[in-house]
Amino acid sequence: MSPPRSNSAKIIDGKALAADLHKRIGTAVMALKREHGVTPTLAVVLVGEDPASHVYVRAKIRHAKDVGLGTIEHVLPAAISETELLGLIASLNTDDSVSAILVQLPLPDHIDKEKIFSSMDPAKDVDGLHPVNVGRLWGGGKGIVPCTPYGCMVMLKRTLSQLAGKRALVIGRSNIVGRPLAALLLSEDATVTIAHSRTENLPARCREADILVAAVGSAGMVRGDWIKPGAAVIDVGISRITASEKAFKPDGTLKTRIVGDVVFEEARMVAGWITPVPGGVGPMTIACLMRNTVIAACRRRGLAEPEL
Repeated sequence: MSPPRSNSAKIIDGKALAADLHKRIGTAVMALKREHGVTPTLAVVLVGEDPASHVYVRAKIRHAKDVGLGTIEHVLPAAISETELLGLIASLNTDDSVSAILVQLPLPDHIDKEKIFSSMDPAKDVDGLHPVNVGRLWGGGKGIVPCTPYGCMVMLKRTLSQLAGKRALVIGRSNIVGRPLAALLLSEDATVTIAHSRTENLPARCREADILVAAVGSAGMVRGDWIKPGAAVIDVGISRITASEKAFKPDGTLKTRIVGDVVFEEARMVAGWITPVPGGVGPMTIACLMRNTVIAACRRRGLAEPEL
């Protein structure tokens, strides 16, 4: 597929793609219940009082219920010990009613998140962060794929006719997005570069990319003149900044807005396709969480996996 011939990029509508995936997940869940008596169930563990985490968890629980998944929620105090949290994970690992486990990040500083993820049953690790799942991803094996990178790949595959041979640049090397997304792009025969804070002449590297993924969490880092004309731009970043106009609400508190890593209005005049923030990657991440829960439930019981 050739890039759009216009002065403005086509928007990759994450909300619409997520709605389609939610519909297919709901159909798959109904079939599992009807044909096998199986209700895929997601256990969510939330530690502490981080306001954003509570908002994210409420959204995930709501979407899970909307598609017919079972949900179990554990809300724990920030002072819980690492040993106690590991004990909870161990109990969820052995609970046959639990298909998938999600531990919401961030965790309090006194808890080693790597130890927590390593303690999960890899087959229930819905975020794909257990070392076994990481190894399977890079080795081409069959594991659970992290939600956000998988969602990015769905968006790219729906947008581009093929990824093979494309030059892809991923800005960000986190274990949650950057590294697993690079592995997924490699599996589709793209030529992949991972950029980061030590990358020399980053704007020039970006201009070489047919696919540019920004996953840093730095508001407005990527400017329009960094982008190759006609490129597909996936903006994973999300930051809350002070609104530029009428910055104060009537109650005197600051007015804020959500932005991505890419300066959207500049980038859309150069790119072929682009994801908005909000409304792009975010909805797909939640939809892919629901997908992973269904896939985990099927694999645990040796059932055929639905096409999701």
